[in-house]
Formats: sequence, structure tokens, C-alpha cells
Amino acid sequence: MEWKLYLTVFASIFVAEMADKTQLVTLLFAADKAVSKWVVFLGSASALVLASAIGVLAGSMLSEVISVKMMSVVAGSGFILIGTWTLYHGLIQA
Repeated sequence: MEWKLYLTVFASIFVAEMADKTQLVTLLFAADKAVSKWVVFLGSASALVLASAIGVLAGSMLSEVISVKMMSVVAGSGFILIGTWTLYHGLIQA
């Protein structure tokens, strides 16, 4: 196993997922005293595994027609645009 790659991906995804919408929704489901915490955990974990599998498949397929550098530029630009939009609307509403 490529441990350096594994740990890099793990750390990147872990930090990206902290306090995002997925974690907040999971938190809300788990807050309901009437539901099984194991079912919430398994449902949430399964959804993340499936979303990750789709990401790996899509990235693999896209890399056949688009360079990794171009995908990085597009993804980075998308994050910058979303961040700018979020910051702009946050400042307008503040």
C-alpha cells in the first residue's frame, strides 16, 4: 500500500469534511434520541463511501480526456469562485 498517498488523501478529506453540511446533517440525525446511532453512522459512512467511489470513477474517466493540471486549475478556480461568492454574500448580509 502507498502509505504516503493514503495518509495525504485521508488528511485532506478529513479536514475538508469537518463541520461541512454532511457532518451537520449527520449530527442532526444522531441528535434524535429515538434513532439508532449505529444506523445513522452506517448510513452516513455508506453515503460517504459511495460519493467517494463516484469521485474516484469520475476522476479516473476525466483524466483520460483532460490533464490532471487542467482539472486542478478548474477545481481550484471553482473553490475560489464559491469562496468569493460566499464571502461577498456574507459581507452584504452582515
